[in-house]
Amino acid sequence: MKKTLSLATAGVAMIFALGCAQGEDAVTDKSLSPCGDKPNCVSTQDTREDFNVAPFELAEGVSMAPILEVALNMPGARLGDQESGYARVESVSKIMRFVDDLELRIDGEQLIVRSESRVGYSDFGVNRKRVEALRVALQEKGLIK
Repeated sequence: MKKTLSLATAGVAMIFALGCAQGEDAVTDKSLSPCGDKPNCVSTQDTREDFNVAPFELAEGVSMAPILEVALNMPGARLGDQESGYARVESVSKIMRFVDDLELRIDGEQLIVRSESRVGYSDFGVNRKRVEALRVALQEKGLIK
């Protein structure tokens, strides 16, 4: 019984350590990069079926401010970084506090969207669901076609 308790305690400590190790250190702009090979990322820039999401075509005259406002109203969202025409929104999961990076970049009449988990192998479709929920919210506001 004592060994089982020790293993359980070690497991909880490891999960806690992983959750704490997800700070903003060394987070770089990957918005124009394709996803890696792990199934924890989707992007409008990636051409591979498992990683690709359909393009986001902006409505005329749309700037980053209203797009970012919509993104920041999504569950667990907080601003990570922002520059002219670019924003990184950190999406924090409720229970385990895992952080995913939702990157948004305006490129002409397109909104480049990339969402990737910082840790782990698979995201169980969470990033794709987040991106598609963003698409619906932006369409409802008339920000994309």
